[in-house]
Amino acid sequence: MLYIYMLGYDVDFGHMEAVSLISAPKYPEKQVGYIVTSCLLNENHDFLRLAINTVRNDIIGRNETFQCLALTMVGNIGGREFAESLAPDVQKLIISSSCRPLVRKKAALCLLRLYRKNPDVVNVDGWADRMAQLLDERDLGVLTSSMSLLVALVSNNHEAYWSCLPKCVKILERLARNQDVPQEYTYYGIPSPWLQVKTMRALQYFPTVEDPNTRRSLFEVLQRILMGTDVVKNVNKNNASHAVLFEALALVMHLDAEKEMMSQCIALLGKFIAVREPNIRYLGLENMTRMLMVTDVHDIIKRHQAQIITSLKDPDISIRRRALDLLYGMCDVSNAKDIVEELLQYLSTADFAMREELSLKAAILAEKFAPDLSWYVDVILQLIDKAGDFVSDDIWFRVVQFVTNNEDLQPYAAAKAREYLDKPAIHETMVKVSAYLLGEYSHLLARRPGCSPKEIFSIIHEKLPTVSMSTVAILLSTYAKILMHTQPADPELQNQIWTIFNKYESCIEVEIQQRAVEYFALSRKGVALMDILAEMPKFPERQSSLIKKAEDVEVDTAEQSAIKLRAQQQQTSTALVVADQSSANGTSPVNQLGLVKVPSMSSSVDHNSTDPGMAQPNGTLTKVDPQPQPPSPSPSPDLLGDLLGPLAIEGPPVAGESEQNVVSGLEGVAAVDAAAIVPVTVQTNAVENLPCWMGSPRFLLDRAGFSDYMLWLYIPIGNIAERFHALCLKDSGVLYEDPYVQIGIKAEWRGHHGRLVLFLGNKNTSPLFSVQALILPPSHLKMELSLVPETIPPRAQVQCPLEVMNLRPSRDVAVLDFSYKFNTNMVNVKLRLPAVLNKFLQPITVSAEEFFPQWRSLSGPPLKLQEVVRGVRPMPLLEMANLFNSCHLIVCPGLTRIETDPADRTQLRMTVASGDPTLTFELKEFIKEQLVSIPTAPRPPAPAPAAPSNDPGAMLAGLL
Repeated sequence: MLYIYMLGYDVDFGHMEAVSLISAPKYPEKQVGYIVTSCLLNENHDFLRLAINTVRNDIIGRNETFQCLALTMVGNIGGREFAESLAPDVQKLIISSSCRPLVRKKAALCLLRLYRKNPDVVNVDGWADRMAQLLDERDLGVLTSSMSLLVALVSNNHEAYWSCLPKCVKILERLARNQDVPQEYTYYGIPSPWLQVKTMRALQYFPTVEDPNTRRSLFEVLQRILMGTDVVKNVNKNNASHAVLFEALALVMHLDAEKEMMSQCIALLGKFIAVREPNIRYLGLENMTRMLMVTDVHDIIKRHQAQIITSLKDPDISIRRRALDLLYGMCDVSNAKDIVEELLQYLSTADFAMREELSLKAAILAEKFAPDLSWYVDVILQLIDKAGDFVSDDIWFRVVQFVTNNEDLQPYAAAKAREYLDKPAIHETMVKVSAYLLGEYSHLLARRPGCSPKEIFSIIHEKLPTVSMSTVAILLSTYAKILMHTQPADPELQNQIWTIFNKYESCIEVEIQQRAVEYFALSRKGVALMDILAEMPKFPERQSSLIKKAEDVEVDTAEQSAIKLRAQQQQTSTALVVADQSSANGTSPVNQLGLVKVPSMSSSVDHNSTDPGMAQPNGTLTKVDPQPQPPSPSPSPDLLGDLLGPLAIEGPPVAGESEQNVVSGLEGVAAVDAAAIVPVTVQTNAVENLPCWMGSPRFLLDRAGFSDYMLWLYIPIGNIAERFHALCLKDSGVLYEDPYVQIGIKAEWRGHHGRLVLFLGNKNTSPLFSVQALILPPSHLKMELSLVPETIPPRAQVQCPLEVMNLRPSRDVAVLDFSYKFNTNMVNVKLRLPAVLNKFLQPITVSAEEFFPQWRSLSGPPLKLQEVVRGVRPMPLLEMANLFNSCHLIVCPGLTRIETDPADRTQLRMTVASGDPTLTFELKEFIKEQLVSIPTAPRPPAPAPAAPSNDPGAMLAGLL
């Protein structure tokens, strides 16, 4: 059977016989049983339950051979049931002094498997000290296995294992000095490289090394590693030494070593990117990119700029990508021109797979570090000319915004656009941007040769037969603008343009037809056309959509340390899923049900802001395309991606469908808050505490006196309270969702004004009727909601802007009273809106000279309030800083003081002051709520802090 399986065939027989062999008393039968069971069965197989007792007997027995067989099998296919049954016995083997190292080594790896399947099997309070004792082990095999277990343990809870930190440093010292390292654990002259890598990986999960002696010893070891690593001809030795080296580099960055050691690291990486071996060059470029995350090293990295640019032309595309990432990260004002010129030069010969990323990064660098705006225009036009197919619309939208907002730049940009139109063949994107610029600003070039209105029209009109309909729409607008600027009118030019308008009045494309008809009618108004088709107004100053797009799509190929990775894994988000609707070549994203276009509410400028035709009136509907779409490589922040989730594929059953279909349609429903949604015929307090059960979406309420009365309660998806708390700290997300409707929110805040957009989405194939959305504001908020349509068609979305003005400080919240009718059933839900106090705050950075006079001027209550806050939940430094930033509060270095009780690290004294007594009180209560009760994903209970440095006050004090 095992031979058949090794040949690649499925073996679906004989499983019971294999499991039965495990209980055989003789070694040959038992060995075969364990091997076949490990190969043919998985952790969820029913037959494995029959072998749990036999495996346990082998583990607790005295036969070491049987113990090894059992531990090996459990370490390979053990699941949750094995973890619950065998973890205590495996732990006893690890710490047993009578067991041979071979058994203890396998037991440590077995416990690692069981811990990954069920973390609760390792009791932190009882195991932390034993884990530290294991690190004193002299046998390197046991030590290596124990270190693998430690890495898993500290990745989830490093606070409990502070006692292991100095032990890890001692292990590194022992290996670096090659003390008491057996020959069998020396690999090409390197003492146990696997153990060195795992030890340094474990150290990266600890936030810092506080003890000065331990820190000094650790840096001595790291210095020895850096000095002793070089490139040799032996590939195996290179692999081992470089594995140790690059893990040491990651640890150096994590510990934020002094600048001298950082310089040494970069010099070493500079040697690596100059060697012939491609693997070493790749690793050198990747780790130098990681070094960019460290402050004060950019100038040192710039010394290797020429070699990095050479790597941009390497035959290996992986090396070229890493070189591009490194050039992008190291660019600043001093070297932007050189790097952008190199990227433009490389663009002509770059692989098609890299051109879109290359174009985006070149455009971003040109925008961020442009010495003057004319250079920026030159770069973008060159970019469009060389890589038109790979230049997204966001790039030329952005240059249009710059030109529109800078009057001095307009003649220059128009002249450059005129030059590119002289080329015999240009990309369609160049036609778009040139036509737009000349339509708006060609009158500024009227006195230049070849730039009369008739000549401008002629050269633009030559491109008309070769462009798509979307570009034709822009050209028609350009013709109308040329007519507007030609005063007095040129009859010949006017007749030519009118002929074009007449031609397109019967176009099958509605957009083109409408433009042609309207422009033809408007152009007959003569001088009045100047007032109707005036120049585009200036765009509001916002964050670049290109930079935001790069932040969204950029893959972090250089995690700074294991701490950063752990922080990313622990973050939870209820933000809307976003995806791009169009890419550079006009493709659309894959989504079984399509996506809905929504207006931008973020601080960035996107293509909605440049095309008035994309704007939609309040409360309008957007149909969802039910057909699959081709893929797109880049997401956009302005799409409501999770409007149609998994439950919307089939939709809920209509009247008459079987209850079995109803139940299957509700699989995967998360936390249920049945009291949050109440039919309009029943009072909330009458339904809130009913003893209901679920056999279908219908809940029979006869126990509460509603005999023979079937009532529909629609179960929300997700926890409504958690969604609200999440939106209190961010500006976009899902406020409410059930199997039939989803309500999303996107908001922006400026001072005491706010603007929210409610996205009311119908997830089903049937319409929603009698839709009502009423705002119940508190007295301190003035709110105005746009008109909400009474009917939402199938798989469509309504966009309802909501204007908010805050009159005075208060923590009271507004309520959205939302109801709809599906078939014959009415649903009503009341939801809190996240227009809370912190949204109207504006953080500012102040110096100590500005801060303390104002602070002293607020003498005491009610302007300055003080309170001891108890029950503060522990959190990492990064999480606390992010919390204050999310609350629109800024932590100024040098001005932060956290006052804690040495006897009780879960309480601290908080002092809040402002010029308004109401604001002082409300803000104090709001901050206290955030410190005491932070909405996070449920985690295993954390132990008490092992040292004073682990409490929230000390962690925040680290910002000083």
